[in-house]
Amino acid sequence: MIIRKSPSEIEIMREAGRVTARALRLVGEAAKVGISTAELDAIAEQVIRDAGAAPAFKGYHGFPATICASLNNEVVHGIPVWARRLKDGDILSVDVGAIVDGYYGDSAMTFAVGTVSVDARRLLDVTMQSLQSGISKCVEGMRLYDVSHAVQTVAEGAGFSVVRDYVGHGIGRAMHEEPQVPNFGQAGKGPTLKEGMVLAIEPMINAGGHAVRSLDDGWTVVTDDGSLSAHFEHTVAVGLDGPTILTLE
Repeated sequence: MIIRKSPSEIEIMREAGRVTARALRLVGEAAKVGISTAELDAIAEQVIRDAGAAPAFKGYHGFPATICASLNNEVVHGIPVWARRLKDGDILSVDVGAIVDGYYGDSAMTFAVGTVSVDARRLLDVTMQSLQSGISKCVEGMRLYDVSHAVQTVAEGAGFSVVRDYVGHGIGRAMHEEPQVPNFGQAGKGPTLKEGMVLAIEPMINAGGHAVRSLDDGWTVVTDDGSLSAHFEHTVAVGLDGPTILTLE
């Protein structure tokens, strides 16, 4: 069942989104050559707790950290560690969430570390564009796969591939609610979007093929062919006249 949120619930989710966005921004500002992914994790946790919120990911199904920190060919769910330091030319995908009064915010961004290749920069730009295209479809009366198709069209039109094993999701009092939001699909299909639905839209786009695999740590997902991957995400409320992005400061 897809749970629609009231205006008051969406305002709480907007606050969770603000906290999430601030943590993500400060992590991005700190993501320089030489810093460890665990130091970035500590920054995010401090920001979230200082706001009186709780980290959404820490302890979720046993995940050990506040952020997912995924480097280069890592798609999602990378575990921050003290020994892993950023290098010039890396791309770092950071996924983070916060809980305020029982409601979740969830957002992700891929950051360029130092000077990245032209191909890496293009991947980041196209992935962000695919997210924006998907968000634009979050209007009452559209269909769920209109969102999916919009993401897919931008990504594949640029010569990249869309991860199919992991998807976006509804969000509210649980981090993962119905419906699942694939980043691929046929326009005009799926449930009709209605005001008050809140979706976490999160393109995961690979420079090579779409196939992925999990590492032995049980969390980290990497591209099967070793190609770069980028990940961007916003929590978005469906509206009568257009979408409202909740994960903004």
